[in-house]
Amino acid sequence: MKISVIGCGYLGAVHAASMAELGHDVVGIDVDQPKIDALQRAKAPFYEPGFEELLGTSLATGRLRFSTDMADAGDAVVHFVCVGTPQKRGEYAADLRFVESAVESLLAALKPGDLVAGKSTVPVGTAARLAELVESKVPGAMLAWNPEFLREGFAVQDTLHPDRLVYGLPAGPDGETARAMLDEVYASIVAVGTPQVVTDYATAEMVKTAANSFLATKISFINAMAELCEATGADVKQLADAIGHDDRIGRKFLNAGLGFGGGCLPKDIRAFMARAGELGADQALTFLREVDNINMRRRIRMVELAREVCDGSLVGKRVAVLGAAFKPNSDDIRDSPALNVAAQLQLQGAAVRVTDPAAGDNIRRSWPQLDAVDTPEEAAERADAVLVLTEWQQYRDLDPVAFGKVVGQKRMLDGRNALDRDRWVAAGWTYRALGRRAG
Repeated sequence: MKISVIGCGYLGAVHAASMAELGHDVVGIDVDQPKIDALQRAKAPFYEPGFEELLGTSLATGRLRFSTDMADAGDAVVHFVCVGTPQKRGEYAADLRFVESAVESLLAALKPGDLVAGKSTVPVGTAARLAELVESKVPGAMLAWNPEFLREGFAVQDTLHPDRLVYGLPAGPDGETARAMLDEVYASIVAVGTPQVVTDYATAEMVKTAANSFLATKISFINAMAELCEATGADVKQLADAIGHDDRIGRKFLNAGLGFGGGCLPKDIRAFMARAGELGADQALTFLREVDNINMRRRIRMVELAREVCDGSLVGKRVAVLGAAFKPNSDDIRDSPALNVAAQLQLQGAAVRVTDPAAGDNIRRSWPQLDAVDTPEEAAERADAVLVLTEWQQYRDLDPVAFGKVVGQKRMLDGRNALDRDRWVAAGWTYRALGRRAG
């Protein structure tokens, strides 16, 4: 099929390359000329394992190209809208300007029979409004909502081998036509029996925000348990292991620590609350406010713990922060708990050095006030305390004996409960982690 992808950020660029990998003829369109130039040269503008290789192979087939000209979408019959929906400044609500602008710009290239397929995460009610716009301006064109479920660090896998496909479709014959077109786009994925949920616009829009809200709630639940464990002397890791054996609960997303960040979970749960309020159903999601509060308290507690470990004061102390991305296998520093903690430590008088395997350039560009270095050893040189705030594998694999020769004081604060406590304690380190007894 001939496909256009509108918006070539993280979601759109991965989707475009993946659609070409599936055999389609794809044009990716974005207003950012430097980004388009980089993608056309097979240079990924962000870090995502496996993506640059996929980009290169897809371009080499001749089935993928990138452009800043919306007219290049004119040959396509399916148009995926993949632009961002950030949080509005000073509000909880989602900023829909980019989605609305993308659809309005696309109208000039649309033809009767074309399908606009939204993948952006939007408040419920957005798709119905955009469908009216599309149908009024280009009679015979259709709109579906096909939400994405990408995990940063696994985006290529999640696009080519998703755990489900969700179609939000219009009623009547247009819905049947739209489903057939999406099934053709995802033919190889459908052929292997991938579960499909075919539903209305509103349900499809809510799937992503409901899923993210559930995951955020699970993370904040175990972090609330960590607060109780600190008050009682219990061990939150063992607690999580024990309750995780119940298959109704499961062990995933029960890792207590610094909490969630990034460009999705925080803004999505806030937008969900805002939209519920607009619909008069705000009471249904009041619990998400406490989910958000618990998450933010973890950052404050990490700073307090660092101060405790540094003999009650951070003034003049050398602190190493290992990890800056909001999660491993990503260079995304949006709403990063690690950087939030690093900045707070510095404001309280510490000399902070930050390192991250992928996010170094982003730190230097967006947080110039922080001293960003390239390796854990550089960050930890003569440090009074070391904080692991993003659970990269290379930090899990550090040799506590060798690493102990670099620091000034062997004080490890494991903000992600990622390290082997016994191994570090045996090497002479003081070990502290959120929700666990001191080692």
